[in-house]
Amino acid sequence: MRVCVFREFPYLYDGNTAYEQTYLRTYAQAPGAAVVVAWDGEHVAGASTCLPLAAETPNVQKPFLDAGVDISKVFYFGESVLERAYRGQGIGVKFFDAREAQARATGHAITTFCAVQRPADHPLRPAGYVPLDEFWHHRGYTKRPDLTCVMSWRDVGAAVESEKTMTFWTKTL
Repeated sequence: MRVCVFREFPYLYDGNTAYEQTYLRTYAQAPGAAVVVAWDGEHVAGASTCLPLAAETPNVQKPFLDAGVDISKVFYFGESVLERAYRGQGIGVKFFDAREAQARATGHAITTFCAVQRPADHPLRPAGYVPLDEFWHHRGYTKRPDLTCVMSWRDVGAAVESEKTMTFWTKTL
């Protein structure tokens, strides 16, 4: 599902299932982590992940450590992926509610996630594209341009991986 949903703008991720299995193993094994699944009968319509920031990779931890933030107090939201037909029905709100509940249950005071930054004039930006910033603001998150990291993946149509700047959003619970 991640490969399919993240293939869309703004991520444009040209992923593969071998990498995904390794990536998701962290969320299956890290103490305090959770995977939230949206079901429609027996069909998985979406999923969302979270875990203590201390269990994340060093590049995701680094901006917080550099800013002097105690990462043991921070809970990281990996992603939310939802099939297009299920969007706009409140499932994204439920994903945030469930992950925030997990953060509280594990004693974390701050929640965070990061989002890719693409230029407004990106050639693959669809007409009428609306970023999720307003949704995130409405959920109480603040965009933190002072907290960024770099992640690499191969974009759709690209021959090799390239670096992308990811900007964090945070919320104090």
